[in-house]
Amino acid sequence: MTPSFPLRGLVAASVALLIAACQSVAFSVANRGIAAASASMVYDTRHGLALDIYRPAARTTVPTAVVLFFYGGNWKSGKREDYRFVGQRLAQQGVLAIVADYRTWPRTTFPGFVEDGARAVAWSRDHATDYGGDPKRLFVAGHSAGAQIAALIGTDRRYLAAHAMKPRDLAGVIGLSGPYDFAITGGYEEVFGPREQWPRAQAVNFVGGDEPPFLLIHGASDTTVEAKDSQELTNKLRAMGGEAELVWIQGGHIAPLQAFYAPQRNPAAMQAMKDFLGE
Repeated sequence: MTPSFPLRGLVAASVALLIAACQSVAFSVANRGIAAASASMVYDTRHGLALDIYRPAARTTVPTAVVLFFYGGNWKSGKREDYRFVGQRLAQQGVLAIVADYRTWPRTTFPGFVEDGARAVAWSRDHATDYGGDPKRLFVAGHSAGAQIAALIGTDRRYLAAHAMKPRDLAGVIGLSGPYDFAITGGYEEVFGPREQWPRAQAVNFVGGDEPPFLLIHGASDTTVEAKDSQELTNKLRAMGGEAELVWIQGGHIAPLQAFYAPQRNPAAMQAMKDFLGE
């Protein structure tokens, strides 16, 4: 296991989108002029978890691809309303976008938030057709901590098995700046619980050749999640005969999110996602 997630970098990178000190201002800028979700639904009544649904601007009688997105926030923070810019940008690309909340620490510890993610996947499969989506073209995506959740759902079959699904039922996984083989240090021991279960948090440990296609996008100068995490997962997937595409873009940890709120800064990221989604 390589120490590829120096979370102390979050403190130093004070201008990044998800830094606590400027978080509300940054999200306000990213969401300026962005309409609210088309609908919001509770997908887990027990834990009071909901998701926002963004329907494509151009309606069609043909079912569209579905992208379920999990936000970042180092497993300790985040809320779906702050990611309107993600949902609406995806909807503009012609897909049904869903942004889901999940429990964060201290409400839960690992693997609680991944289990929440799997429940959101099952809900999306069961209800995609209600909003014009195609459940057979269901993708999961995430940024940072959300990418870790998405990647585990796509590699560790136990999460989807709880909902009578398997990783290959997904059309694909999109990971943005994701930690897939990382050191659990710097106070994150409390998030991931007993040391003996830490290996279960690493997506690279579950690649077995039965995964859906993966698209990984990483900023080449990311100092929060080392870029080699995406390279390692790509190599592992390919070595097992899987389909994996790795796209490097300029910038750091937040760079892939710029594809949603300032796409002109990193056009390659959105183009890669459009191609992967078949849109």
